Amino acid sequence: MRTFGRGGGNSRPQSSQGPSVAMITIRVAMAASAIVGIAYLVIAVVVIIFVTNNLTSDIDNRLNQALAPVPIQPGPDQPFGPAGSPNRPFGPPVLLWRINPTGSVESFNTSNVDLPVAYRNAVGPETVSISGVDVRIQGASRGTDYVVVGLTMDNFTQTQSTLIVAEFGIGCALLMVVFLGAVAVGQRVALPIDRARRRQLEFAADASHELRTPLSVIEAQTSLALARERDQGRDSNAFKRIDSELQRTRRLVDDMLWLARFDSTGGQPDAEPVDLGVLAAQAADRFGAVAEARHQKLTVNAAAGAEGVIVTASPEWLDRLLGVLLDNACKYSPEGGAIQVTVAGEGRRVRLTVDDSGPGIPAEERSRVFDRFHRVTDAPGGAGLGLAIADAIVHATGGRWTIATSPAGGASISANWPRSVSGRREIRA
Repeated sequence: MRTFGRGGGNSRPQSSQGPSVAMITIRVAMAASAIVGIAYLVIAVVVIIFVTNNLTSDIDNRLNQALAPVPIQPGPDQPFGPAGSPNRPFGPPVLLWRINPTGSVESFNTSNVDLPVAYRNAVGPETVSISGVDVRIQGASRGTDYVVVGLTMDNFTQTQSTLIVAEFGIGCALLMVVFLGAVAVGQRVALPIDRARRRQLEFAADASHELRTPLSVIEAQTSLALARERDQGRDSNAFKRIDSELQRTRRLVDDMLWLARFDSTGGQPDAEPVDLGVLAAQAADRFGAVAEARHQKLTVNAAAGAEGVIVTASPEWLDRLLGVLLDNACKYSPEGGAIQVTVAGEGRRVRLTVDDSGPGIPAEERSRVFDRFHRVTDAPGGAGLGLAIADAIVHATGGRWTIATSPAGGASISANWPRSVSGRREIRA
């Protein structure tokens, strides 16, 4: 059975972690809410000033209109009591006081409210307090008399209070929506960045862990060779071991550099129509010697040159993908085993399948098989990057994976892509 682990006994280095995504998004959301709150406060103050000025201007206009036709009969409503009839939205009618040349005050109001001496020569308009009630007054001469008119500010104050309460409620709701929206958007934006950052940290930690083993072997073999007397047989074995570890290190470094370039660019170079059947045949021909050395039967079932097996991708990437799949199939198939490569069109897609007769991949482990530095076996010789590279290639070229069990009981790994026709990728209508 294939096993999935990191190999070796050393524990994986732990990398320091910065602030979590949740903390960062909350900070950003709080900053955004503060900015929106300040902007809303400024707008709310401007609205209150605007509405206050309009209401005050409307009251002053009514006072000006009331000064012309001075009434001589008291109005039907109490000026400081309940509001007037429903068709008077501004409250009770205008209050009126006439000041005679002798200084006596004649009130034309049903409540007989006295006009304080301080306001008997008022010009206005101005807001004053009469009997504990705010009244907007204005005065003017009428013949030998002086007339002062007024209007209570109860409805004005009520309207202003209602507006402030409404703005406060709307402001609280707006800030809540902005905060929650900023948190949601921030998490959505920050998660890929944080995932990439963590992936880089884990990649560096895993790489240092994987490089430590071959470097330790090289150091030990070199130290032994230098410490003991020259012996051709022992020296030859040491050099072979060093050469083997150097090759392993080079493959590991090449794979890490490829993945690093892929992570930094994210796109495939030089995508073009590729005959997947021809490419599979060429890759199988290269691995023919490897399979023959292990007495394995490597066959290719591909309609090379057929229009139905053309995909749009980078030829170099697809060739590397085939190399990874065939290398794994040869490595995990037993002596005398069988490997079959199949390329076929399936409707609007093209499928590449590599079947082997090895131990297969357990169903519960198939979701982890493409993780970086997850090894297919604990045996030396691999670093667990081959299938990670294959996964990057498949997803970058618009492909999909399928992992199953081969007819021989081993692993069946396949990838499929949209089929290209006449050099264009076919798109479902």
